[in-house]
Amino acid sequence: MKSPLIRGLVGIAFVCTTSAALAQAKPEAKVDFGAMEYKSNCAACHGLTGKGDGPYNAFLITHSAPDLTTLAKRNEGVFPFQRVYEVIDGRQTVPAHGTRDMPIWGAQYNADASYYYRWGELPGRYDTEAFVRTRILALVDYISRLQVK
Repeated sequence: MKSPLIRGLVGIAFVCTTSAALAQAKPEAKVDFGAMEYKSNCAACHGLTGKGDGPYNAFLITHSAPDLTTLAKRNEGVFPFQRVYEVIDGRQTVPAHGTRDMPIWGAQYNADASYYYRWGELPGRYDTEAFVRTRILALVDYISRLQVK
């Protein structure tokens, strides 16, 4: 059995060499979580650019996917953050939205969090509500950046 002193010294050496290696590493590209969420959950209907021209739009029966790039323009120049959040979240009723043709991503994100937690991919106690909010906020932020000027 190794002494605590030797284990401590090995640990310190490991941290120092790892820190030096990480400091020298250059990130290849920034990760845009909002763009990733949009591409995986919204682009099929709303299109890659948000104009409502996604490949699945032709299969929508009751409504076509709206142009997400003009949300602020249609709201007197102000991006309707809360309304967009509620439509994506789906856990709060939005009477003006009508029927729920769009998937409720809040429920799906909650299921994802439960799945990751159950299989040990999220260590320890994990706040699934924070997981859901973070994904939705990243998505709303990305949609706000799609707005036409």
